[in-house]
Amino acid sequence: MAYEINIKPGTIPALDPEFVPAVLWNRAYRAAVAQSGRAVNIAITLERTNGTVSRCDTAIFPHREEYAAVNIKYTERLIKFLLWMKGGYRVTVAGCQELAADLARIYAPNGARAFDYDIMGERIYGKPFELRSCPLEQALPAREIQVKLGGHMDGCRIGFDLGGSDRKCAAVIDGKTVFSEEVPWDPYFQQDPNYHLEGIRDSLKRAAAKLPRVDAIGGSAAGVYVNNEPRLASLFRGISPEDFQQHVVNIFHQLQQEWHNIPFVVANDGEVTALAGAISMKTNGVLGLSMGTSQAVGYVNLNGNITDWLNELAFAPVDYSDHAPADEWSGDIGCGVQYFSQQAVARLAPAAGLDFPADMPLPERLVKVQQLMTAGDERAAAIYRTIGIYLGYSIAHYAEFYDIRNLLILGRVTSGAGGDLIISEAEKLLRREFPELAEQVALRVPDEQFKRHGQAVIAASLPELSQPEE
Repeated sequence: MAYEINIKPGTIPALDPEFVPAVLWNRAYRAAVAQSGRAVNIAITLERTNGTVSRCDTAIFPHREEYAAVNIKYTERLIKFLLWMKGGYRVTVAGCQELAADLARIYAPNGARAFDYDIMGERIYGKPFELRSCPLEQALPAREIQVKLGGHMDGCRIGFDLGGSDRKCAAVIDGKTVFSEEVPWDPYFQQDPNYHLEGIRDSLKRAAAKLPRVDAIGGSAAGVYVNNEPRLASLFRGISPEDFQQHVVNIFHQLQQEWHNIPFVVANDGEVTALAGAISMKTNGVLGLSMGTSQAVGYVNLNGNITDWLNELAFAPVDYSDHAPADEWSGDIGCGVQYFSQQAVARLAPAAGLDFPADMPLPERLVKVQQLMTAGDERAAAIYRTIGIYLGYSIAHYAEFYDIRNLLILGRVTSGAGGDLIISEAEKLLRREFPELAEQVALRVPDEQFKRHGQAVIAASLPELSQPEE
C-alpha cells in the first residue's frame, strides 16, 4: 500500500477548503522521514551558465514501491520551487539514482513539466535542460554570488514599470520625483512587437518632456531579464517565438541606442520591489512581493545585495492539493500566480457568490471587487480573507528558502481596504501558527502613491552614471 502524507491546516480558507499549504505538507513529510529511522540523505544542485551553483540538502524515504509516490511529490515540488526561485539548466539529484530517473521522466520534453524543461533550458540559459544523478559524495558545493544594484539618485533620470494592465513612468531629478503617470495598455496577447516598443517609447518621451535632460533610464518589468534582454516575460506572450527572438530580445538595446546609449538598466519587477523596500525602510533582508496582473517577487539579502536568482515565484508551488487550480500558461497546479494576483481574485469570486461575465477582463473584475469591499460587501471581504490565509502560510513556506526580515507587499490587489484585510489575516495566522516567524518578519505596506508608482521611481535609480575620466 502506498504511503500517504495527510495534513489538516490549522486555518482553512472558507472559499478554498481543499487548500493544502506547501509548508505544512513538506514539514509533515520531513518529520515522517526523520521518525522512520530509514532516512536516505540526498542533495539537489542547480547549475547556471555563469558558473554559480545552488544546493539543497534533504532526506527522503527509501525509494521503493510504497514510498515512491510521496518521494516523487516531495522532490518534484521542491525542484520546481528551486528552479523558479534560483534557476538552473542542469539539476543533479545526488544520492538516489532511481529517484533521479523518475524525476527526469517528469522534467522532459514530453513530461508533466515540459514547460519548465523548455523555459529553463533553451529559453533562459541557452542550453538543453537536463536532470541527472550522481553519488551523494560527488554533489557539487554551493557557489552563489551577490551584486549591488540600484540606489543611484544623482542626475536626471527616467524610471518605468511595465505591468500587464498599465505602464508607469516617472521623471526624477536628484532623487526628487517631478512627474509620474500611468497609461493603460493591454500587452499580453498583442502579436505585433511594435505595440510594446511604441508604448514604452511613448512613456519615455512623456517623462523626458518634464526633464531638462536625460542622464539615465531604468526599467522594471515582469519576467526574466539577462543583460537587459527578456528571456521569459508574460508581457510578450502573444508574440511568436520567431518575432520574440528577432524583435523582443533586443528591444531595450534598441531603446538605449535611441537615447544615445546613456546608462540603461532593466530588471525584474520583483527585484525592484525588494530594492524599493530596502531603500525606503533603510533595512535589508527584504522579500518584495507584488500582487498585480501576475505575482512578482524579488529579494535583497541581509547584505543589501541581490543575487543571480530568478525569484519568479509566480510559477513556484504553494498549494499541494491534487485539486489545486492550474496556471493557464505553464499548465501546472498550485502555483503562486493563482493565489497572489488578480487571477486569484477572479478565481475566488464565484466561490464568494460573485458572478462576472465570462468576457469581463480580469482588471475590471478586480476593480468591481474593490468597489464592493469599499461598500462593505461581505462577499468581497471573503475573497481578501482567503488570500490573506494563502499569504500567511506562503510566508512560512518562503521563509524556509529565503532569510527574510521584512516582507514588502505591493500591487493593485493590495490597494484599499482589501489589501489591509489581506495583511491582517496573514499576520494573525503567523502569530497563531508560526509565532517565531511572526517575531522575525515584519509585513510592510507602502502608501497608495508608492504602491502605484514607487517601482517606476526606484527603477530610475538602477543605472549608475558613468564617471568622467580624470
